[in-house]
Amino acid sequence: MIPLMKNTFYNEFDTKIALAEFISRTSRFSMNIKCFEFERAFAKSQDRKECILLNSGGSANLALFQAYKNMGRLKEGDKVGFSALTWSTNVMPIIQMGMIPIPIDCEPTTLNVMSENLLSQLKNDKLQAVFLTNALGFTGDLVRIKEVCRENNIVFFEDNCEALGTELPEGKAGNFSLASTFSFFVAHHMSTIEGGAVCTDDEELAEMLRIVRANGWDRNLNSVQQQKWRNRFNIDSEFEAKYTFYDLGFNMRPTEIVGFLGLNQLQYLMEICKQRESNYKRLETEVKKNPDLITLDRSHISVLSNFAFPVLCRTRELRTKYLAQFSGAGVEVRPMIAGNIQRQPFYKKYASRNYDLPGTDFIHDCGFYFGNYPELTDIDIVVLSSCLSKYSNSTP
Repeated sequence: MIPLMKNTFYNEFDTKIALAEFISRTSRFSMNIKCFEFERAFAKSQDRKECILLNSGGSANLALFQAYKNMGRLKEGDKVGFSALTWSTNVMPIIQMGMIPIPIDCEPTTLNVMSENLLSQLKNDKLQAVFLTNALGFTGDLVRIKEVCRENNIVFFEDNCEALGTELPEGKAGNFSLASTFSFFVAHHMSTIEGGAVCTDDEELAEMLRIVRANGWDRNLNSVQQQKWRNRFNIDSEFEAKYTFYDLGFNMRPTEIVGFLGLNQLQYLMEICKQRESNYKRLETEVKKNPDLITLDRSHISVLSNFAFPVLCRTRELRTKYLAQFSGAGVEVRPMIAGNIQRQPFYKKYASRNYDLPGTDFIHDCGFYFGNYPELTDIDIVVLSSCLSKYSNSTP
């Protein structure tokens, strides 16, 4: 069987040994020095000023919206556009914050919202913010999307949980927006088992994110920031400040194990992404030869960091046949993320309006993916390539 993932970590044996040694010698497991070291290292790696480490990518999404709402930059009733092809916890924070979710259709050949999709949606809805998912390592035309958002006074966030390491000629995915979220879940590009982060160049937002991450208090702010908050609310005692809570927050703190694993795996990130891209290109050659399948457009992407290989069939019937072909070969497959999010039960419960999303519906009905990771062997690639070959009983 070829599973969605084979190992918990890259260079797994050595990583487990190092982790065991760390656990045996550390005196503190709650968020501390290793977490802060990783924040600095990851911010530098991503070419951002600030990184706020959290306990998951889903928490990163929720914390980002709570922080922006706390700051008064977004409010209840604001319309927030999002990629219709996405994950549940990208949309849930919009609903949980009392904002109005507006799905934006995705282009099948890129799996992403393109600027044309955004401009089309803006004809019908005035948006205060957009939260776009860089799906499965691919992106939309982020340079133009950023321009459209600036021209229309729209706050732009990126979910980069699935595209860590992807680059466009103009910069890294995740760096085109005010802030971007990342996931270090075990099956993603680099694993801390669970873990996530928000990266931004906005220091005021980073400050609020650190308040939101830890109960609403100021303990993880620097001394200047702490004094600012204490002066604002007339807190003149260090004793009282210990349990003073300044705004709405959660407990989304990571552990020192997350910080340690992040530092350990970050040293391999470029190697991991390079191998995933190599795997993708080898498998893509088979897709290009198969008229049943659609070759995705990555012409605007200079480096493709892809942890799951998307398969897009030309019809729903063909997808049924290829699913059987993969299953018969022992390959684990999944739907294309959460598909058209409007079809999900939670969305139907809370959203008051349904939109026509033909591109996303096509992806939902005709797509699926399988795992792409550095541990795929040459034999695995041969098996996967054979599954991508034209189905013997399919029609051109």
